[in-house]
Amino acid sequence: MQLKHLRTLLSPQDGAAKVTCMAWSQNNAKFAVCTVDRVVLLYDEHGERRDKFSTKPADMKYGRKSYMVKGMAFSPDSTKIAIGQTDNIIYVYKIGEDWGDKKVICNKFIQTSAVTCLQWPAEYIIVFGLAEGKVRLANTKTNKSSTIYGTDSYVVSLTTNCSGKGILSGHADGTIVRYFFDDEGSGESQGKLVSHPCPPYALAWATNSIVAAGCDRRIVAYGKEGHVLQTFDYSRDPQEREFTTAAASPGGQSVVLGSYDRLRVLNWSPRRSIWEEARPKEIANLYTITALAWKRDGSRLCAGTLCGGVEQFDCCLRRSIYKNKFELTYVGPSQVIVKNLSSGTRVVLKSHYGYEVEEVKILGKERYLVAHTSDTLLLGDLNTNRLSEVAWQGSGGNEKYFFENENVCMIFNAGELTLVEYGSNDTLGSVRTEFMNPHLISVRINERCQRVMEDNKKLAYLVDIKTIAIVDLIGGYNIGTISHESRVDWLELNETGHKLLFRDRKLRLHLYDIESCSKTMILNFCSYVQWVPGSDVLVAQNRNNLCVWYNIEAPERVTMSSIRGDVIGLERGGGKTEVMVSEGVTTVAYTLDEGLIEFGTAIDDGNYTRATAFLETLEMTPETEAMWKTLSKLALEAKQLHIAERCFSALGHVAKARFLHETNEIADQVSREYGGEGTDFYQVRARLAMLEKNYKLAEMIFLEQNAIEEAMAMYQELHRWDECIAVAEAKGHPALEKLRRGYYQWLMDTKQEERAGELQESQGDGLAAISLYLKAGLPAKAARLVLTREELLANTELVERITTALIKGELYERAGDLFEKIRNPKRALECYCKGNAFVKAVELARLAFPAEVVRLEEAWGDHLVQQKQLDAAINHYIEARCSIKAIEAALGARQWKKAIYILDLQDRNTACKYYPRVAQHYASLQEYEIAEELYIKGDRTKDAIDMYTQAGRWEQAHKLAMKCMRPEDVSVLYITQAQEMEKQGKYREAERLYVTVDEPDLAITMFKKHKLYDDMIRLVGKHHPDLLSDTHLHLGKELEAEGRLQEAEYHYLEAQEWKATVNMYRSSGLWEEAYQVAKAHGGASAHKHVAYLWAKSLGGKAAVRLLNKLGLLEAAIDHAADNCSFEFAFELARLAVKHKTPEIHLRYAMYLEDEGKFEEAEAEFIRAGKPKEAVLMFVHNQDWEAAQRVAEAHDPDSVAEVLVGQARGALEEKDFQKAEGLLLRAQRPGLALNYYKEAGLWSDALRICKDYMPGQLEALQEEYEREATKKGARSVEGFVEQARQWEQAGEYSRAVDCYLKVRESGSSSLVEKCWMKAAELAIKFLPPQRSLEVVRAVGPQLIGIGKHSAAAELYLNLDLIKEAIDAFMEGEEWNKAKRVAKELDPRYEDYVDQHYKEFLKNQGKVDSLVGVDVVAALDLYVEQGQWDKCIETATKQNYKILHKYVALYATHLIREGGYAQALALYVQHGAPANPQNFNIYKRIFADIVSSPGTNCAEAYHCWADLRDVLFNLCENLVKSSEANSPAHEEFETMLLIAHYYATRSAAQSVKQLETVAARLSVSLLRHTQLLPADKAFYEAGTAAKAVGWENMAFIFLNRFLDLTDAIDEGTLDALDHSDFQDTDIPFEVPLPAKQHVPEAQREEVRDWVLTVSMDQRLEQVLPHDERGAYEASLVAASTGVQALPCLITGYPILRNKIEFKRPGKAANKDNWNKFLMAIKTSHSSVCQDVLKFISQWCGGLPSTSFSFQ
Repeated sequence: MQLKHLRTLLSPQDGAAKVTCMAWSQNNAKFAVCTVDRVVLLYDEHGERRDKFSTKPADMKYGRKSYMVKGMAFSPDSTKIAIGQTDNIIYVYKIGEDWGDKKVICNKFIQTSAVTCLQWPAEYIIVFGLAEGKVRLANTKTNKSSTIYGTDSYVVSLTTNCSGKGILSGHADGTIVRYFFDDEGSGESQGKLVSHPCPPYALAWATNSIVAAGCDRRIVAYGKEGHVLQTFDYSRDPQEREFTTAAASPGGQSVVLGSYDRLRVLNWSPRRSIWEEARPKEIANLYTITALAWKRDGSRLCAGTLCGGVEQFDCCLRRSIYKNKFELTYVGPSQVIVKNLSSGTRVVLKSHYGYEVEEVKILGKERYLVAHTSDTLLLGDLNTNRLSEVAWQGSGGNEKYFFENENVCMIFNAGELTLVEYGSNDTLGSVRTEFMNPHLISVRINERCQRVMEDNKKLAYLVDIKTIAIVDLIGGYNIGTISHESRVDWLELNETGHKLLFRDRKLRLHLYDIESCSKTMILNFCSYVQWVPGSDVLVAQNRNNLCVWYNIEAPERVTMSSIRGDVIGLERGGGKTEVMVSEGVTTVAYTLDEGLIEFGTAIDDGNYTRATAFLETLEMTPETEAMWKTLSKLALEAKQLHIAERCFSALGHVAKARFLHETNEIADQVSREYGGEGTDFYQVRARLAMLEKNYKLAEMIFLEQNAIEEAMAMYQELHRWDECIAVAEAKGHPALEKLRRGYYQWLMDTKQEERAGELQESQGDGLAAISLYLKAGLPAKAARLVLTREELLANTELVERITTALIKGELYERAGDLFEKIRNPKRALECYCKGNAFVKAVELARLAFPAEVVRLEEAWGDHLVQQKQLDAAINHYIEARCSIKAIEAALGARQWKKAIYILDLQDRNTACKYYPRVAQHYASLQEYEIAEELYIKGDRTKDAIDMYTQAGRWEQAHKLAMKCMRPEDVSVLYITQAQEMEKQGKYREAERLYVTVDEPDLAITMFKKHKLYDDMIRLVGKHHPDLLSDTHLHLGKELEAEGRLQEAEYHYLEAQEWKATVNMYRSSGLWEEAYQVAKAHGGASAHKHVAYLWAKSLGGKAAVRLLNKLGLLEAAIDHAADNCSFEFAFELARLAVKHKTPEIHLRYAMYLEDEGKFEEAEAEFIRAGKPKEAVLMFVHNQDWEAAQRVAEAHDPDSVAEVLVGQARGALEEKDFQKAEGLLLRAQRPGLALNYYKEAGLWSDALRICKDYMPGQLEALQEEYEREATKKGARSVEGFVEQARQWEQAGEYSRAVDCYLKVRESGSSSLVEKCWMKAAELAIKFLPPQRSLEVVRAVGPQLIGIGKHSAAAELYLNLDLIKEAIDAFMEGEEWNKAKRVAKELDPRYEDYVDQHYKEFLKNQGKVDSLVGVDVVAALDLYVEQGQWDKCIETATKQNYKILHKYVALYATHLIREGGYAQALALYVQHGAPANPQNFNIYKRIFADIVSSPGTNCAEAYHCWADLRDVLFNLCENLVKSSEANSPAHEEFETMLLIAHYYATRSAAQSVKQLETVAARLSVSLLRHTQLLPADKAFYEAGTAAKAVGWENMAFIFLNRFLDLTDAIDEGTLDALDHSDFQDTDIPFEVPLPAKQHVPEAQREEVRDWVLTVSMDQRLEQVLPHDERGAYEASLVAASTGVQALPCLITGYPILRNKIEFKRPGKAANKDNWNKFLMAIKTSHSSVCQDVLKFISQWCGGLPSTSFSFQ
């Protein structure tokens, strides 16, 4: 984030007049500044000053200047300001919502000391700090204040977290305290968090850390639990002063700190998880920043200064313009301000989780915001300013968003629909669906207020194309599933979510009631449907009818009217509802009955009086009647009884109206007498229950009031005597018997003998009851009663009467039961048979008449057949052995498998006639194999063949026929059948028949006869592939003859005879078709040839037009020329391409030349403008005269060539004289020269050269010499001789050349002499440039033969000093080289030295090199691996060089695994505080703490060395620029660890210090972020076990085993940290790369832990001390207080502290004395060494110690 200065809101004054505090309102509309004169200035968001007011003192008697304003904050609703003052008071001013509203004090809170700082984090809650150190809370609702917590130190700063749920206070003693109203599930601790080194006046609480700063000019970032994350140290910067104030951005991603003339900006980097410092904003003469305030949307920062100035800055990471309509301002990684450029409205889009906002889009008619972060999705409605942030895992941007619903955003992603309600940070719901059309999804979110005000959120969507699901989004459960028989293409819930409309593909409209789960089809041919907004009225169109349902509760009642067009929409407003219908070009509005719609709305709003008044204005129609019914039901539910009475009157329900009228009179009377609601009176409630026929409720109401008589009277009035008697019985009413008698009499009077009988039965009078039952004509009841009572069964007469009555009443089964009971089986069986109770009859027969069972089974079967229960009858027939009947029943019942089963058991004759019937069934099911089998079983093979034939399964039919017929008969049958099919035009069927009997030729003939050539070809291809091509050709010719050219073309092409096709079209004059065929099938140039022929047939301009159209004009001309049709070519060229004419002339000339017509060819060549070609033609034919003539006339340039050609002829005839004459005429003396050279006539060649080409004479002579040398005419001596001759003749240049030509031979001295002579002559006689060239040529040659000094001397003659030096150096004559450089050109001295060093290096002469270049020598030692010599030599150099090579050697040793040697190196040479060495030290430390075998007394010296090196390093760091850096702190920690390890090894050597060693192992666990965790826990556990601390041992070794498992798995995620809660043993430790404990020891530990856990004798708890904390923990979890560790044991020092001179170093007195005593008794040298180190480290030993000298 960057700060950019925008404007000065308040100009600074000349002197000190500091701005004491500032605040922005929560709604970003107001900004308040309080100045030193205690006046509050109010600005708007644009920085314009709009208002001001003065503050007032607590007591006017002290004057207006008796206080300062130290804190100011706006209320969350931005209408109030709290002012904290130093005169011990807080005032809350109501400033109103508008500028200029009157300012009034609405709260005041008097305190006991000065208010120092103030925040208003939540509604009614003001938090403030006092000078006495308390942090208090003031409640504006109760006007009371209370203390949150108290400290003893002045509160210097107070801040809240981003959500306002937590506060931080900074105190003068450096303490920072944290308190949460709600920790929002973070689990962070409360109380004292950290002690800052100075008072944290600048304190800010950002998202990921707390930033504090003050007068020490250091900025410290603390983690969530108070550990230091980062430090920015400006204490060495002379420009920086103390930090006075700080502010965190509203998103918590940036912090700005104010100091002198400067604002420092820290930005949180989520990727690196650290604070990064941006460029500070420096403004000269700004002076100290005294106050900072950040606008709530993060876009502006205001800074107040010491001189009273207020500056406004723009805070922005970046800006962008979206579609030229919106401005996106990124004020932080997680916060974006979206501004509508046209309207100026702003929306702040912010990630509440602090994630970085990646991309912002504005979709849905530019109304809705969509933005992504790494883990969430941000959505917002720009119109309503409702924003949501929901968890969302990115899916590559494949989401689709639908914004049809104003309340909810629908997101489709990978088959899943997610709903997000704007303004809510949780997804509303998520369902799986593949249907993304918004017409197939309906969401209703609290769209209409209902009587029961509750959340109403429902979703309807398609699960599949025929299934709709309805979901309650609040509960997240399914409230309905509709399975429909056809595809659904539209659906919508009504606004209250109680009804669902949907339409299917057949245009049927259905209504689904969600509560009753009932579906009703309400309209066919529905082309339009819509709910009327704001009501449950439905409008739809069916063909030319407009259908309106004013009361959807009665879907059968629909109002229809005719329309002449299509409904296109609904418009509701201005007190009317109109349906818009498009009728052709015009749109007509049909007005709906607003009254009826109004009724529905009134009902939904619960205003029944309004609904009644409205209904009274309407006539009674079916619709009105339905409305009255609805209103009556609702009025009763709402106990509005007068309205219900009116409804029933209107409906003509006189009884209900009268009953309600009486009820209303009772209610009114009670209301008058007693006041209150009369409807609550018990009689009214009881009567309403009666009206609803809920008599039990009415009874309960009466009995609650002890109105027994009224309850009984109610039942008597209703003739409900049973209930009446039950009430009397329950309440012990005296008139009970009278009631019973009255009831019996009433029953008899009303002829209710049955009820009377039941009454007598209930009273135990069986005989009377039976008499009454028989009288009532109910013998069955009488029989039931008799059967239950043995004494009545004994009464024979009674039983006889009953059985007679039963038989008379045809109740045979009951009569049978009675006969069976009185042991009369015969009569019983008769009755059972008559009553068709065959189950009981068969059971009885099996016991009493076994012979009758078969007959009964058959009768039972017959009965079932009569009842049409054929399938049930089958088994009974089988039981009765009636096979035929069983088969018939099975066939009748279509139980085919059972029928087959039964038939298979019958004899062949019986079964034969039934098999075909079953076979016919299976044939109809197309189960032909089963049918075939059955036909064969029924001897009806012919039927099976017919079946296969009818089904077109000729192969099976043929196979079957071959089995039972002779082959020739089958063939005759099939061919006859095929011919029959052919006559009927069923050629395919005929073909199949022919093919089946292997007569494909007949089929081919048939197809040919009927001219079905495609089928004919298909069959030929299948059965005679070798004849296919001939067939195609034959058909092609036939079709061509018939004039069917296109079909012929197809066949020709199939036969691959495209030429025949082209010729066919050519002969018919169809050139275009011929051209197309040639183009498609005839290769690359065939179509061009056809086009050419076509054009030739047309001739003239038509040909040109055609060829131009085809783009082949030039190609056709070329083609004509290629085919010698020159006339046609000339014609085309003349008409269209004149520039081609010369080319055609040329080709014609060449054609004539080939034909031997040279004169005609000459004329054409000349016409073509190519006379040279004519000349060449004559030259080729050696007609020199004609060639000369043409050349002279038309091409003078060619004359020479003619002469040259003639000369060549003369040369071939060896007539050199003639040839020379001709060539000289042709002005080609060079050619003559070449010819003489080739012929070896060098004298003639030299003559020609001298006369005509003197410039080439020298080269020719050289060539001649070379030629001579080749032929062996000259040796070295020859060259020398020649050179001497040149020298004597004064031709020095040639002499030099000759000398230089001498090359190495047997005598190197001769060669050297020659080269020296050449150089000498050159220097003496030749120009300087030439002499330089010669010397430069001779020098390297001399060096090459080892004559370095000679070469150098030569170079020096011409002042070539560098070359001379190089020559001496190459000859290793270094002293000469140095002397030359020194005397002649001192610039080259370094050059010589450098090469000398390189020479020594390359020769490996290091000892010599040391004297020349120490660093190079040292590097060479390193290269050669001579480390000891390297370090020895480096030791003699300065400290810096020494430590460079020590570091290199240490790195080398560490790589080789020699960390001990590397350590020894630093022990010997010391550890400098070079940052580049830090990794080496860390690596040595890591290797030693990870190495095995260090947990013993013998390892002391290793640990002591490591400790001493780290001590030396830390001492050096204190003096360096790295002092107090994170690295310094880390090395101090490493020093402490090394000290513990060394002390432990020392203690292990003395038996009485065993517990000290164990305690040190335990203390080391708090440093497991730097140690291998598994090794540390193993050592701590085994040490604890050794000294008998089994609880600790068990916990540590258990942890060790968990860690070994984690190392094997490669992750620490599964670790359980519960044992180490509230300790300082870290949870987050690096996972060790390997196991540090061998397998055998691991197994031992595993066995011990298992044994202990099985015993269950140990308590798995770490030991606690008096703090209530783990005894080895430095930090007490309850208080957060940190104790110092003991230098001897590492345990916290709680009492008996011995302090050392060095701050922070102390020991426990007991442990110290124990250690001293052990040294006294054991005289252990290693323990004495520990003591000596402590003395060094801690600035001497305390006075209690003693000397061992």
